[in-house]
Amino acid sequence: MRGYALFAHCFTCSKDLLAVRRITAGLARHGIATLRFDFTGLGASDGEFASTNFSSNIEDLKRAADHLARQHAAPRLLIGHSLGGAAVLAAAADIAGVEAVVTIGAPADVAHVLRHFGSDLATVEASGSARIRLHGREFTIERQFVEDARGARLSERVRALGKPLLILHASGDEVVGIENASGIFGAARHPKSFVSLDGADHLLTRAVDAEFAASVIAGWASRYMEDAPVEEPAREEGAVFVAETGQGQFQQRVDAHGHRLLADEPRTSGGMNSGPSPYDFLAIGLGACTAMTLRLYARKKGLDLGAISVEIDHAKVHADDCAECASKPSGAGGRIDRFERRIRVEGGVSDALAADLARIADRCPVHRTLEASSVIATRILAPG
Repeated sequence: MRGYALFAHCFTCSKDLLAVRRITAGLARHGIATLRFDFTGLGASDGEFASTNFSSNIEDLKRAADHLARQHAAPRLLIGHSLGGAAVLAAAADIAGVEAVVTIGAPADVAHVLRHFGSDLATVEASGSARIRLHGREFTIERQFVEDARGARLSERVRALGKPLLILHASGDEVVGIENASGIFGAARHPKSFVSLDGADHLLTRAVDAEFAASVIAGWASRYMEDAPVEEPAREEGAVFVAETGQGQFQQRVDAHGHRLLADEPRTSGGMNSGPSPYDFLAIGLGACTAMTLRLYARKKGLDLGAISVEIDHAKVHADDCAECASKPSGAGGRIDRFERRIRVEGGVSDALAADLARIADRCPVHRTLEASSVIATRILAPG
């Protein structure tokens, strides 16, 4: 694991915005654990939204960082979307341990958010408050919010940031125009980077845009988050480690001897489809082992097989319907697991060689493990 990040969502959004979930899931696949939180009065957070402002958002961000530091470790990366991006720029210098900052579609001026109020802005200023409809929902906006936004000096905070900065922005963003990215980039000192989210909208509603953003952030942050000293639970030497991420019902992070993956269930089963399912991992093991076994055999026999690929399907079938099962597993009863393996060899093979390769494929160690009975010993470990 490379470390922790803290994510600040956009104005009137929540931590559960689809793009936020997709980006943080993508970061998890790269070994970056991210705390998502709701600003006061939004999502699952308590408090009154009407009493909040940009300054209170900054304080919320600091408190979230303190919580993360107490529970796990201080965030090394701050990520903010839209007005949340402005908040991380303003708060970064006051949060210990932060090594890099990322903004996504952020405004260069906090007062930019007031443009969304339209003619209601005059009502807020004249009456002290007004109900304003934003993104299909109504919010009470008070005069103090407007005054606080106008009084923020974000460009000064950006110039004094003193940390590596990555700016992600869509050139066609109709909510926060691309000129805002130019303003932030111009005010920031090096090291600073800009990456265009070409074709994306402001909320990154397309999965491909959110996933691209996650991969760019992870790659860029690798310079600042490698070998992070993050405490992990003790584990047996050589063991594969699996733990819940806290995202969705089923998502798990997997550390297989330094190789970081996610496991999940498809959406049809209540998961987020953010990684292979447990049975997918079984199929992956069988397919990879098969290809490796055949490659070793080809090298030993001096066979020029070309590229080998394997497709695996898994299903639960009735034992009596399994034509390939010469002997049923003991205790099979009604339904058994059936894996169908399809092997392709680039350039093709003769019938005789195909039969030989099928025989060798059955010698794959994972194949033999799946066919044989296994013993699974379980221990429940005490905390710590």
